[in-house]
Amino acid sequence: MTLIKTQIEEILTEKLNPKHLQVEDESWQHGGGAQAQSHYKVIVVAEQFTGLKLLARHRLVQSALADVVSRIRALSLHTLTAEEWEKAESDGVGFRSPGCHNKPKTSL
Repeated sequence: MTLIKTQIEEILTEKLNPKHLQVEDESWQHGGGAQAQSHYKVIVVAEQFTGLKLLARHRLVQSALADVVSRIRALSLHTLTAEEWEKAESDGVGFRSPGCHNKPKTSL
Protein backbone atom coordinates (compact mmCIF):
# COMPACT_ATOMS: atom_id res chain seq x y z
CA MET A 1 0.00 0.00 0.00
CA THR A 2 1.41 3.35 -1.05
CA LEU A 3 1.38 6.07 1.55
CA ILE A 4 -0.89 9.00 0.76
CA LYS A 5 2.05 11.36 1.35
CA THR A 6 3.97 9.61 -1.42
CA GLN A 7 0.96 9.76 -3.75
CA ILE A 8 0.60 13.52 -3.16
CA GLU A 9 4.30 14.04 -3.89
CA GLU A 10 4.20 11.96 -7.08
CA ILE A 11 1.04 13.56 -8.45
CA LEU A 12 2.10 17.15 -7.79
CA THR A 13 5.58 16.51 -9.16
CA GLU A 14 4.09 15.12 -12.36
CA LYS A 15 1.33 17.73 -12.79
CA LEU A 16 3.08 20.91 -11.60
CA ASN A 17 6.82 20.26 -11.89
CA PRO A 18 7.30 22.33 -8.73
CA LYS A 19 10.43 24.28 -7.85
CA HIS A 20 9.77 23.32 -4.23
CA LEU A 21 7.42 20.72 -2.78
CA GLN A 22 6.99 19.84 0.86
CA VAL A 23 4.33 17.40 2.02
CA GLU A 24 3.86 16.79 5.73
CA ASP A 25 1.60 14.19 7.28
CA GLU A 26 0.14 16.02 10.27
CA SER A 27 -2.28 13.24 11.24
CA TRP A 28 -0.52 12.63 14.53
CA GLN A 29 -1.52 16.14 15.67
CA HIS A 30 -5.23 15.49 15.19
CA GLY A 31 -6.08 12.59 17.45
CA GLY A 32 -5.94 9.95 14.72
CA GLY A 33 -2.45 8.72 15.47
CA ALA A 34 0.60 8.59 13.25
CA GLN A 35 -0.88 5.93 10.94
CA ALA A 36 -4.20 7.70 10.27
CA GLN A 37 -3.08 9.32 6.98
CA SER A 38 -5.83 11.89 7.40
CA HIS A 39 -4.34 15.40 7.66
CA TYR A 40 -1.71 16.86 5.32
CA LYS A 41 0.10 20.13 4.81
CA VAL A 42 1.40 20.90 1.33
CA ILE A 43 3.75 23.72 0.43
CA VAL A 44 4.15 23.92 -3.32
CA VAL A 45 6.02 26.47 -5.41
CA ALA A 46 5.18 26.36 -9.11
CA GLU A 47 5.23 28.66 -12.12
CA GLN A 48 1.64 27.64 -12.94
CA PHE A 49 0.53 29.82 -10.02
CA THR A 50 1.80 33.02 -11.64
CA GLY A 51 -1.12 35.35 -12.29
CA LEU A 52 -3.61 33.13 -10.43
CA LYS A 53 -5.49 34.21 -7.34
CA LEU A 54 -5.31 32.02 -4.25
CA LEU A 55 -8.61 30.25 -4.89
CA ALA A 56 -7.59 29.35 -8.45
CA ARG A 57 -4.27 27.98 -7.19
CA HIS A 58 -6.03 25.82 -4.62
CA ARG A 59 -8.51 24.56 -7.17
CA LEU A 60 -5.63 23.61 -9.48
CA VAL A 61 -3.96 21.57 -6.74
CA GLN A 62 -7.22 20.02 -5.50
CA SER A 63 -8.14 19.06 -9.05
CA ALA A 64 -4.80 17.31 -9.51
CA LEU A 65 -5.28 15.53 -6.19
CA ALA A 66 -9.00 14.76 -6.61
CA ASP A 67 -8.62 11.03 -5.93
CA VAL A 68 -6.43 11.60 -2.89
CA VAL A 69 -8.55 14.43 -1.44
CA SER A 70 -11.58 12.17 -1.40
CA ARG A 71 -9.73 9.81 0.98
CA ILE A 72 -8.42 12.27 3.55
CA ARG A 73 -9.96 14.56 6.15
CA ALA A 74 -7.92 17.77 5.76
CA LEU A 75 -5.50 19.35 3.31
CA SER A 76 -3.73 22.58 4.24
CA LEU A 77 -2.39 24.25 1.09
CA HIS A 78 0.30 26.89 0.74
CA THR A 79 0.62 27.67 -2.98
CA LEU A 80 3.29 30.13 -4.04
CA THR A 81 5.15 31.45 -7.05
CA ALA A 82 8.96 31.36 -7.00
CA GLU A 83 9.06 35.08 -6.16
CA GLU A 84 6.59 34.67 -3.28
CA TRP A 85 8.61 31.72 -1.96
CA GLU A 86 11.88 33.67 -2.04
CA LYS A 87 10.25 36.58 -0.19
CA ALA A 88 8.68 34.26 2.40
CA GLU A 89 12.03 32.60 3.04
CA SER A 90 13.89 35.91 3.35
CA ASP A 91 11.18 37.23 5.71
CA GLY A 92 11.27 34.06 7.80
CA VAL A 93 7.60 33.27 7.18
CA GLY A 94 6.45 29.97 8.63
CA PHE A 95 3.62 28.01 7.09
CA ARG A 96 1.31 26.64 9.77
CA SER A 97 -1.82 24.60 9.35
CA PRO A 98 -5.03 25.65 11.05
CA GLY A 99 -5.93 23.89 14.29
CA CYS A 100 -8.16 20.85 14.17
CA HIS A 101 -11.69 21.35 15.45
CA ASN A 102 -12.18 17.63 16.12
CA LYS A 103 -9.07 17.06 18.20
CA PRO A 104 -9.94 15.94 21.70
CA LYS A 105 -9.36 18.72 24.22
CA THR A 106 -7.20 18.00 27.21
CA SER A 107 -7.99 19.50 30.56
CA LEU A 108 -5.40 21.14 32.76
